Amino acid sequence: MANAVRLLRTTFSHEKSISWFPGHMMSGLREMRDQMRTVDLIVETRDARIPLSSINKQFEQVIKGKRRVVVYNKCDLAPTSIQPVVRKVMESRNQRTLFTDTNINKSVKQILDVARETAKSDPMRYPQLVVMVIGMPNVGKSSLINALRRTGLNRGKAANTGAKPGVTRTVSGRIRVLDSPAVYLVDTPGVMIPHIPDPITAIKVALTGGIKDNIADDTVLADYLLFRLNRLDHTDYSAVLGISQRTDDISEFLQLLGTKIGALRRGGELDTDKTIQFFLRAFRQGRFGQLCLDELDEPSVTTFFKNNMEDAPLSKNQAQKAKRAAQRQRSLEKARSKNLI
Repeated sequence: MANAVRLLRTTFSHEKSISWFPGHMMSGLREMRDQMRTVDLIVETRDARIPLSSINKQFEQVIKGKRRVVVYNKCDLAPTSIQPVVRKVMESRNQRTLFTDTNINKSVKQILDVARETAKSDPMRYPQLVVMVIGMPNVGKSSLINALRRTGLNRGKAANTGAKPGVTRTVSGRIRVLDSPAVYLVDTPGVMIPHIPDPITAIKVALTGGIKDNIADDTVLADYLLFRLNRLDHTDYSAVLGISQRTDDISEFLQLLGTKIGALRRGGELDTDKTIQFFLRAFRQGRFGQLCLDELDEPSVTTFFKNNMEDAPLSKNQAQKAKRAAQRQRSLEKARSKNLI
C-alpha cells in the first residue's frame, strides 16, 4: 500500500469510560413502559457500524416478550460482508434482523412488509398496528420513521432529525405510515446505557455520534479512529485527506491534517479542536469507506455479551433506586387492573 506505516500499536488501551444519561432519557424509558401495553410491534434500531456496541440491554426489560424486529440502520456506511455474520449472531438470540439505508425505499420497505405481515396474521387482533421505534441516540430512528412515511404514504417528514444525539426528547404521538392495513409508528428518545462498562465500547458509541462530543474526550476519539484506520488494509486515509503520509502518532497526524485544511491560529499554531472535528466528521460522513468498528469473530462476540449484557452487582444506592422504581411500577399496574388510570 502507498505510504505504508509501521504499525506501532496492535491494541488500543483506554481506562476511562463515558457516562451520559440525562433526565429526558429516564423519562423516555418510563413513557415507553407506560405505553407498552398499547404497542404491537417493536422496531429496535441499531447502528450497522457498531452492531454490538449499539445494543442497549435496558430495552430487554422494557420489551418483555413483545414481538420485535432488529433494524441495523446506516448499512450503507458498513461493509455488506458483516450482514450474514450479524444476522447469525442475532438469530442465535432469537432476534429477527434487517439492514436498512433510509435513502433507499426498497430497503425501508422491508420494515413495512414485517408490519403488514404482522397485521394480516390476525386482522381481528390488529385492526390497526402500533409500532414503537426504539434505540440508542443517533442510530437514525427519526430518519427511519420519515423514510417509512415517505415509502408507505408518499408523504413528507413527520419526525425531527439531526446529526447530533438527543434531538427527540419525548415519546411522540402516533404517526401513520401505512393505510392498508393501518400502521402507526411511535417515535421515542434515544436512550443511552447509564454506564457502559467497557471504555472501548463507549468510544465506539461516541465516535458514531451516540454521545455528545463535548462529553466524550474528542482527542481520544480521534486517536482511536486513527488506530482503527491504520489497522484496515483497504483504507488509505492519507489519500482521502490529502496528507503526505500515514502515521500512528495522533499529534503528528493532527499537525499534518491541520496544516492541510488550514486549521491554524494566528502565528501558525494548530487549531486542534477544528482539526479533530474535521477528522471525526469525515468518518461520520463515510469518507473512509464502509467500516465496522466491532470485532465479530466468535471469541469477541462471546466476550462482548459477557462483559456488556450481563448485569453487574448493584451498589446499595442503585439497589434502593431499583426497589423504589419496582414499587412504583407495581402500583401503576395495580391501578390499571382496577381501571383507575
